[in-house]
Amino acid sequence: MKSHITLQERLKDLRTEKGLTLKELEAKTGISSSALGEYETDENKGIPHYVLVALADFYNVSLDYLFDKSEVRENTNRDITELNLSDSVLDVLKSGTINNRLLGEIICHPSFKKLMADTEIFVDGVASQSVQSVNAYADVLRKRIMGEFNQSADDAGLLVLDACTIEEERYFLNKLQLDLEPIVKDIRTAHVSDKETATDTTVADRVNELFDNVKKHKDDFMSILTFQFCRELGMNPKNLSPLELETLQGIFARSKNYKQVMNSRKNKKKHK
Repeated sequence: MKSHITLQERLKDLRTEKGLTLKELEAKTGISSSALGEYETDENKGIPHYVLVALADFYNVSLDYLFDKSEVRENTNRDITELNLSDSVLDVLKSGTINNRLLGEIICHPSFKKLMADTEIFVDGVASQSVQSVNAYADVLRKRIMGEFNQSADDAGLLVLDACTIEEERYFLNKLQLDLEPIVKDIRTAHVSDKETATDTTVADRVNELFDNVKKHKDDFMSILTFQFCRELGMNPKNLSPLELETLQGIFARSKNYKQVMNSRKNKKKHK
């Protein structure tokens, strides 16, 4: 998922949002359409401060919003105390350890209010008394049926009654999962076109690259395999101790695929 919007993208998005052409924006701001076009496309093009201020005023957004430093669009100051956030929450939001943009998308999703309502009901135990009453009713009914009609505990009707017993924690955890699923699915769908969502390189591509490297460099297959494996895991093979390297390569040597490759190479040499 993209976590940063460039100034150029922001300017173009704001103009498009208003349905304006570059010529129409020129007429409203007095800034030439050619310059406006460059500001929206050329990341190396410097934008004068007065132009940024003029565009921010025209779009009624803050400079922080233009530079993707804030998701607050309006050019107004808001007292953060109105949000009733604790210092620990603010520390997390400012730490950069979580994706605040993604958190904002989750909060703004139409189903988020339902998720919060169900969470509050569960956390505060609002429904506990009702759940206990339903379970108590089922238990009393079960005992009366067994006592007055001499039904065994494994009677089909009693088993159905047992199934009506509500496990409060499991019930609400399942309910919260159902609340959360449409939120994350919708957001995932919205970002499916993001270039950074996933790599275009498939597992097959990486395997083919491995064999291409072996053919190209005519290097020791085990060395190439070790390097490729470490690269996939984000490790530097040079940092492995001799014992670790020997152990890793020993595991590779036991694989059927490795033996097939080595046998294939031997056969090719014989035919030469």
